[in-house]
Amino acid sequence: MNNRNEELLNAWLRLSVGINNTRLASDMPYNESLICNILYWNTLKHPEQKMTATDLCRETRMLKSQMNRTLNCMEKKKIIVKERSQKDKRQIYIRLDLAQIEVYHEQHQRILEIIGSIIDKIGTDTADEAIRICNLVADTATEVLK
Repeated sequence: MNNRNEELLNAWLRLSVGINNTRLASDMPYNESLICNILYWNTLKHPEQKMTATDLCRETRMLKSQMNRTLNCMEKKKIIVKERSQKDKRQIYIRLDLAQIEVYHEQHQRILEIIGSIIDKIGTDTADEAIRICNLVADTATEVLK
């Protein structure tokens, strides 16, 4: 077995566990925060494009049952709103409830502050290189897994 494979897997898992940390996402669980992030950026970049649970499953790689549970919980908390399509009644669109967006913004700001502390410790050059490498690994993993 290739030791480099094990080392990369170990680093990847350590980073994943570090990101999926209750200190980072104390106001909402990780999956809720992830979904909010996707919906938020979709609203900013493509306001005309409405997202469905299927779209969110594709983006997050979550199982449909897990997505439905998470979305139902988020709807009860009034973080999201579900809207039935007027054109196709089978389609249900998911959007952030902008009246509740502050919960997401506060958590996102705390995460950015922690990341800022990490960058202060490792330096901007190392952070830039980490961004490049993470994007390269993520893009390559997406390509390989297709």
